[in-house]
Amino acid sequence: MRKMTLLLLAAALLSACAKAPQFQTTKQSEINRLTKAACFDMPKVKVPSFPNRTFNIMSYGADPTGVALATEAIQTAIDQCTEAGGGTVIIPEGIYLTGPITLKSNVRLFTERNSVIIFSHDLDLYEIYDEWFEGIPTKRCTSPLNALDAENIAITGHGTFNGNGDWWRPLKKSKMAPGQWKKHLKEKGGIVDNDIWYPDSASLLAQSYCLDQNVPVITDDSLWQVVKSFLRPVLLHFVGCKNILLEGVTFENSPAWNLHPMCCENLILRDLNVRNPWYSQNGDGVDVESCKNVVISRCSFDVGDDAICMKSGKDKPGRDRGIPTENVVVDDCVVYHGHGGFVCGSEMSGGIKNVQVSNNLYIGTDVGLRFKSTRGRGGVVENIYINGVNMVNIPNEGLLFDLFYGGKGAGEETEEELAARMNAEAPAVSEETPAFKNIVIENVKGSNIKRAIYFNGLPEMKIQNVILRNIAISATEGALFRQTNGLIIDNVDIKPAIGEAFQLAPTVENVQIN
Repeated sequence: MRKMTLLLLAAALLSACAKAPQFQTTKQSEINRLTKAACFDMPKVKVPSFPNRTFNIMSYGADPTGVALATEAIQTAIDQCTEAGGGTVIIPEGIYLTGPITLKSNVRLFTERNSVIIFSHDLDLYEIYDEWFEGIPTKRCTSPLNALDAENIAITGHGTFNGNGDWWRPLKKSKMAPGQWKKHLKEKGGIVDNDIWYPDSASLLAQSYCLDQNVPVITDDSLWQVVKSFLRPVLLHFVGCKNILLEGVTFENSPAWNLHPMCCENLILRDLNVRNPWYSQNGDGVDVESCKNVVISRCSFDVGDDAICMKSGKDKPGRDRGIPTENVVVDDCVVYHGHGGFVCGSEMSGGIKNVQVSNNLYIGTDVGLRFKSTRGRGGVVENIYINGVNMVNIPNEGLLFDLFYGGKGAGEETEEELAARMNAEAPAVSEETPAFKNIVIENVKGSNIKRAIYFNGLPEMKIQNVILRNIAISATEGALFRQTNGLIIDNVDIKPAIGEAFQLAPTVENVQIN
């Protein structure tokens, strides 16, 4: 009998252990391995840790059926967790409808398997506040997941965060099949103008106030409430935070950008699934803006705009902020749809430096490796190291440097629009002149690409000191280089279906081909 009792007790303990949530999977040693392998002096990025306290949102009255709002229950659990000195807030299996959630210091938000958090599209839940969007100051609605000046925070587990973005984003008819377009109109209502769907007339009205594509210029404060539906938030927005871990979960269907850490330090993105519909307006994957000490590892992206993007502010506001994005490691990531697999810019006015991209796979992205900016930005992109990228089925360039970027996706701009900017008189070099220099790209393979490589620098500030080494690309068109100074082409094998493998314009200087 005693033996049987002991066996039953052991079985009960094993069962309890099996059901206990595994809060942490990322090991500090793995992050250390990635940072030590960087081609620059990369500071240690510490994995956050949390006290052994748990706060289950079900204890605070959360509805797991997705019918009643769970905002108060989730936020109360977070608030009490941080007040107690930190711990883990558990979101169990279930469906949770909620408004914006604010993460606070020393809190880990842990989502169990088969849990989904859906953010309501009820505009009354989202306050308007001063914000930055696409690199310039403006007003936006509160982000569904947000944090300000928090330290030691995490979102981990196995759940899904859905931003309900289809209710917010304008939608172009040209990006939908006829049946999809009709279904969208029937389900969402809204208003159509020039074959673009808007969620309401206020969103359409806001377009008339936009000097920039997505940022309205409004001098009468009362009008912000009128155009509220146009002020689409990013799904996750952390500002001024330190020691951050995002791991294991899915972020999807964002109203604008998906993940937007800004002015943050010590950030780890690990084993994430980041998804948006391919047609999503401004549906970026992750935009790392003016952050330092960042590790992005083993993440998957399938999005509607740039996938893994480095930024640091736009034009004078970005230069005045003066905070670069620096010390970034991107390793072992895969990108499916996106305007670019790995991207620098176009908002890079505060600078981007010390970035290493390795062991990436891009399948069907509009462009593989994309560097973009334009006159007026200023800023310097330098010390970028790319090693080990495979790409396939790229409908535009495998590698693109475009210093005449006009705000449209690759392949969307006409040759006449590009020529108009390129033929404009070159201004004198000033703080408004962007610079791209000291970039190494090696061990790249590409198949079924439209154009292998295109460099299009500024005549007043050419693309400087780029090394292309051990590259093999099969493409419809070869490589075209313009406005470049200091180019090393070493063991680069391009097999174009038409034309020459390499075209060097007269504006290319100091070229070495091995």
